[in-house]
Amino acid sequence: MIQLKTLLNCIDNSGAAVVECVNVLKKERAATVGDKIVVVVQKQRNFGPDTAQSSGIANKVRRGDIRHAVIVRAAKEMQRPDGSLVKFDDNACVLVNKSGDPIGTRMNGVVATELRGKQWSKILSLAPMHV
Repeated sequence: MIQLKTLLNCIDNSGAAVVECVNVLKKERAATVGDKIVVVVQKQRNFGPDTAQSSGIANKVRRGDIRHAVIVRAAKEMQRPDGSLVKFDDNACVLVNKSGDPIGTRMNGVVATELRGKQWSKILSLAPMHV
């Protein structure tokens, strides 16, 4: 249940830490896992002053940037076809470009298996675990 002004954690290494939802794309109601939304970066992740030059890690997004994102975890419970209920501790997303490719190259944290049915296989392949 992600709607206008909802804060989400960004779990990729694009440089964003916390983002705010400003629009739900192609839906009249609240978004859930697997839906594409438009977000504004509220808080940047800093990788440290000297690690950026030595390891080549750079923030790909900055505070205030408007980007597209895909929801990978939602705190609202959802029912699976086998009857089980699944809910997560937080709301989380992954930043994507307009064509749907993830901006970051790594994910930290689990993602929902419901992404498979919505054709987000690139996100699933980067994630360390699916639940």
